[in-house]
Amino acid sequence: MSPSETERLKRLSEELRCLVCQNQTLADSNAELAVDLKKQLELLLAQGQTDAQIRDYMVARYGDFVLYRPPVQRNTWLLWFGPFAMLMGGALIWWLVQRRNRLAEAASAPRQPAPTNAGSEPARAEVESVARARALLDR
Repeated sequence: MSPSETERLKRLSEELRCLVCQNQTLADSNAELAVDLKKQLELLLAQGQTDAQIRDYMVARYGDFVLYRPPVQRNTWLLWFGPFAMLMGGALIWWLVQRRNRLAEAASAPRQPAPTNAGSEPARAEVESVARARALLDR
């Protein structure tokens, strides 16, 4: 194999999943099936097939599961967006629980009437000032 074919083999084996290993690429796996798949890749490369043709061959034979990074398709939406949806759902539940707790605390807190300053001199002056301004506007 030429150095460019060796590089292509390495790149392809990093893009394809070992079908019997837990979350490993063909490049990382020493399983018997992974070794056989690497030999199959070498054979396809020797036949002059392009990377896209080799990927298509593997997908046709083993399904999208053989791709280490499967494409976003209708049947893989849950795989791609499920973790994000779970995170957002958890954040929403946390926010709702926090909001409910704050409302419950506010409802159970003793209510005290607001202090009034109606008898104080500055408050009386403010009331008179507002009354004079209204009287001027009504003219």
